[in-house]
Amino acid sequence: MGVTKTEIFSEEQNKIALLAKAIGHPARVAILQHLFKINACVCGDLVDEIGLAQPTISQHLKELKALGIIKGNVEGTSVCYCIDQQAWEDMFTTFTQFFNKKNNGSCC
Repeated sequence: MGVTKTEIFSEEQNKIALLAKAIGHPARVAILQHLFKINACVCGDLVDEIGLAQPTISQHLKELKALGIIKGNVEGTSVCYCIDQQAWEDMFTTFTQFFNKKNNGSCC
């Protein structure tokens, strides 16, 4: 397997790529949408809501948590997840700056 060579790219480029990866799977998008819809922490009803197996949901939650988009709190024997609002705002700012770039010249 080849090396990704992320070190040759800027910090901003790597950050945008990681954030895009986080929302690059429909299951993760569905999880985030559900967390926004309920506007509260969720402690286990994602399997019924999303329709995927528990291990699959857990893997997607792990990805989102590793990037800091969601946070989790242990409550008894389960972990409850919610949107990390500051991280979401930071992600929004990063993508807004990226998507607001304009090409000021004529091109092909």
